[in-house]
Amino acid sequence: MRARSFLAVAGTVAALSIPAITPASAAGNVLTTGSAGGTAVAAGDVVTAPLAAGTSATLYSSATGTSGVVCAQSQFTAAIGTNPAAPGTATESVTAHTFSNCTSNVVGVLGVNSITVNNLPYQSTVASNGTVTVTAASGSTIQTTVVLRTLLGTVNCVYRVPGLTGTASNADNSITFSNQQFTKVSGSSLCFANGFFTAKYAPVTDNGAKVFVN
Repeated sequence: MRARSFLAVAGTVAALSIPAITPASAAGNVLTTGSAGGTAVAAGDVVTAPLAAGTSATLYSSATGTSGVVCAQSQFTAAIGTNPAAPGTATESVTAHTFSNCTSNVVGVLGVNSITVNNLPYQSTVASNGTVTVTAASGSTIQTTVVLRTLLGTVNCVYRVPGLTGTASNADNSITFSNQQFTKVSGSSLCFANGFFTAKYAPVTDNGAKVFVN
């Protein structure tokens, strides 16, 4: 059997793949609200994003498979660090990344008790070209713990990844992570050796206002 893992993003928010952002032609900051080239997002502001409507977050045992864990709900929260003039790279601190309403179609797994993103906060950057990266703090690692309810009892599956890469799009104010590969570092044979994470978060908002990348 096996398990899966998540992480997030950069979130935060976590990485999965969508059309790249078209940089705004107007002068302004990397992150703005209202429109491309609009009002600069202030340092210290908190941005959030749920899963895009009609989508789910998945952790499958392979990049092309459909066996693993599916979560109907997920959200990331990040605090803005720096937001320089565009073109440039904004920085964020991913302070929360949650998953809920999760199920598994793995034989022998009766349910998903929890998925916990460990070692927060993570560091994240958003570049003017739409590239989103998520890394752990120095000396730490991006880690997710998946707790499964199985025929053999409760199983803890721990996964790690050096970093996550996603794509931001102004078309729907989204961040997408696609097939981000986590490696199992502990857990029984019921846990997948690798977990491939895919999710699309939208819209990214700052106090209810949609966030654009320039």
